[in-house]
Parts: sequence; structure tokens; C-alpha cells
Amino acid sequence: MAERAGLTADFVEADTQNLPSDLADRFDLVIATYGVLCWIGDLDAWMCGAAMALRPGGRLVLVDLHPAFQTLATYEPLVADWPYGGGEPQREAVTGTYADPDLPMTAQEVVQYPHSVGEIVTAAAGAGLIIDRLGEHTEAELDRRRILPRGPDGTYRFPFSDTYLPILYSLRAVSPRTDAG
Repeated sequence: MAERAGLTADFVEADTQNLPSDLADRFDLVIATYGVLCWIGDLDAWMCGAAMALRPGGRLVLVDLHPAFQTLATYEPLVADWPYGGGEPQREAVTGTYADPDLPMTAQEVVQYPHSVGEIVTAAAGAGLIIDRLGEHTEAELDRRRILPRGPDGTYRFPFSDTYLPILYSLRAVSPRTDAG
């Protein structure tokens, strides 16, 4: 994709909760999207790694399922069976994958970690990042969980009384500039 856009990009594979020191101050942008943080056991370590990798003035951009939406098992009937935050490992046997829910697979155990919005923001601030935007979004073009109603405009929303609850959130944070910057 970088080549098609005429850009140079570095791609690094590493343990996000224990990044090697040679990645310090190397990147202008750290991006994490859709279904990332639920796989991270140590949120503070992950945020510290993201902050460490950013150059001064670099940005973290995070877009993910809203933790309140992740608590839902079903919308109709409304059943919430997942913790809102706390970070404790949640284990379950699954026979499919979120990438292709219809793909037949042998049952396997997965472990996920629920993190609240407050825990996510606190971890970013604790890593020294300056949060300059936090958004909560009430509509999405996809519902990979297949539990929300699709509106006439083609988007998915989580109706609640006469309003909608958030299904996505976005966080933007910046790495502080040095005294010289």
C-alpha cells in the first residue's frame, strides 16, 4: 500500500508490550485499529511501547470497538456478558474467527482482556502521551460482530431509548516535544 501511494514505510514485527530499545524515537505515527487492545494483557506496557517508539511530536492514533459495545453478547434480546474494563483475562472456546465468522474451525481457546475507556486514556497519559482528542462514535459502516441493526442509510447503530450508544471510539495523542522542539 505504501508503494502504491509513493511513500516509504518501515514495518516492524516485535512484542508490542516489550519493544526493543532500537525502536525508540523512530516513528512519526503509531496506529492501532479495530480489535487491537482486547488482545493486550498489559495495557500500560503497550502504551509505554507506543510512546517510546514515537519521535517528539509524533502521534498515536487508536480506533477500536467501544468497551461498552464489547460487553454485549446480543442486541435483541439485550444481553451483556463481558466485563466493562478491569483487564482480567477472559477465556472462551471459539469455533470461528472474527475475520471470517462462517469459516469452520476446530474449537480453540482464546484469551482477551477488557479495558475501559478510562483505563485506556489513563494508560496513554501514564506513558507520557498528551491526549488531544477522544471521540465516541455512534455509527459504523461494518458490524463484524453481527448483532446490531442496520439503518436505512446502511450504517449500524446501537439504539438505546431515543438515542444511540457508542460502538466505536477514537483516541489521538501526541508525544511531547523536547525543549529544543
